[in-house]
Amino acid sequence: MHLKYESTLREPLVDGEKNYHQVTEDIIGPIEGKPGKLWYAGFFISVALLLWGVFSVTWEVYYGTGVWNLNKTIGWGWDITNFVWWVGIGHAGTLISAILLLFRQGWRTGVNRAAEAMTIFAVMCAGQFPIFHMGRVWMAFFVLPYPNTRGPLWVNFNSPLLWDVFAISTYFTVSLLFWYSGLLPDFATVRDRAKTKLRKLLYGVASFGWTGSAKHWQRHEALSLVLAGLSTPLVLSVHTIVSFDFATSVIPGWHTTIFPPYFVAGAIFSGFAMVNTLLIIVRKVLGLEDYITMGHMEAMNKVIVLTGSVVGCAYLTELFMAWYAAVPYEFATFYKYRAAGPLGWSYWIMMTCNVITPQVFWFRKMRRNIVVTFVMSIIVNIGMWFERFVIICTSLYRDYLPSSWSYYRPSWPEVGFYMGTFGLFFTCFFLFAKYFPVIAVAEIKFVLKTSGESFKRDNMEKLEPLSAEEFEHVAHGHHDDHGHAGHAVAHAAHN
Repeated sequence: MHLKYESTLREPLVDGEKNYHQVTEDIIGPIEGKPGKLWYAGFFISVALLLWGVFSVTWEVYYGTGVWNLNKTIGWGWDITNFVWWVGIGHAGTLISAILLLFRQGWRTGVNRAAEAMTIFAVMCAGQFPIFHMGRVWMAFFVLPYPNTRGPLWVNFNSPLLWDVFAISTYFTVSLLFWYSGLLPDFATVRDRAKTKLRKLLYGVASFGWTGSAKHWQRHEALSLVLAGLSTPLVLSVHTIVSFDFATSVIPGWHTTIFPPYFVAGAIFSGFAMVNTLLIIVRKVLGLEDYITMGHMEAMNKVIVLTGSVVGCAYLTELFMAWYAAVPYEFATFYKYRAAGPLGWSYWIMMTCNVITPQVFWFRKMRRNIVVTFVMSIIVNIGMWFERFVIICTSLYRDYLPSSWSYYRPSWPEVGFYMGTFGLFFTCFFLFAKYFPVIAVAEIKFVLKTSGESFKRDNMEKLEPLSAEEFEHVAHGHHDDHGHAGHAVAHAAHN
C-alpha cells in the first residue's frame, strides 16, 4: 500500500480531532434530533412563499397569460428570465459532483451533497416556467414525443421549447441518479442507528439493502464514474441549449455565437454563488464548520472570480462586436437601449454586480472572510438575474416601429410566481437538511485519514524532514533503518 503524501502547507479538509465515530455523530446527529427554532421559522416562511406562488399560478391559469404584463414587443418577460436563472443556479451541483470527482479533487467532499440537492430543486423550479408560459397548460403533453393517433402530427423539433424539454428532463434525471446513488451508504448508516421501526423501515427501503460489502463499494464507485462521465457533457450542453433559445433567432442582441460559452460560464458563476449562500447558512445552523471549512469557501470563491472574469470578457466582446459589425440595429440595441435607454439602470446593475464586485476575491483575506463571501454570493445572483433580464427585455422593448415601443414592468402574478419558486426551493432544501445527511459521511471518512487535521499533524509532519530516498522507502513500506520517524510513519501508513 502506498502512502499518500500531503504537504502540511496544504489546508486540511476536515478540522478538529475527528475520528470515524465523531464524523458520524456530527453529521447524522441533526437528522436524529428535533429541528431547532431557526429551522421551523425558515420552513414556515418557505411554505408561505410556496402558497403565494400556487395562488399566483392558479390565477394565471384561470385568467390566462394576459394577467402578465407581456405586450406586443415583449413576449418573454419575467417567466423566461427566471427560467434561465434557475437553470443556471443548478449548474454548480453537476460541476462539483461530476467534473471534480473525475479530477479527484478532495475538497468537493464537504460541499457536493448540498450542491447536488440544490441542482435538483433548482431544476424543479426552472421547469415550471416554460410550461405555464404556454398559457394553455393542459396542452403541455404536446411537447412529449410519444406514439399517438394524431396521424403525422409529432412534436416540433424546430421549437426551442422542445429543446428545453429534452435538456431539462435529461439534466434532472442524471442529476437525481447521481445524488441518490451517493446517498445510499449514508442512508444505510441512518438505518443502522434508527431507534424506531418506522424509521428503520423507511431508511432501509431508501438504502436498497446496502451492507457496505466490497462488492457494493465496487459497484458504487463504477456507477459514480459512469454518471460523472454522463454528467460532464451536460454541464456544457444544457445551458448551451438554453442559450440557443436566443442565439438561433434574428433579433438584434440575441443572434450571436458567443452565447453558448457565455451562458455556461454565467451558469457556473451563479451556481457557485448560490452554493456559497446555502452552505454558509447550513454550516452555522447545523454546526458543521469543521467539515465545510474556510478552505472550501476559498476554493469556491476562486471559481467565482474566474467565471466572473469570463462573463465580464463576454460583456465587453458583445459591446465590441456591436460596434465592429457596423449593423445599426445591433449598435442601437447595445449602446442606446441597453446602456442608455429607459431600462439602462438594469444594465449597470448587471455590470456592477457581475464584473466589478467579484474582483474583491483576488485578495486572499476577502476570499476567506465569511461575511464578505455571504454578501458577495447574494450580490452575484442578483447580478446574474439582471443579466438574463437585460438579455431578454432590453432586446425586445424597442421594436423597429416606434409605435410598438414599450416599457416593461412585471405584474403581481409574475412576481408571485417567481417568489413561489423560491418557496418551493427552500421548502425542499429545509426538508432535505432535516431528513438527509447534508454532507456525504462516507466521502468525508474517505479523506479523513489523508486530509484530516489530526492525521496530517501526527503523520505528515514526521515525513517533512526525510530525504527523497527515505520517503520512497517509507511510502513503499520498506522498514529499513531510517530512524524512528520513518518507522513510525511506515507503521501508521500500514495500519
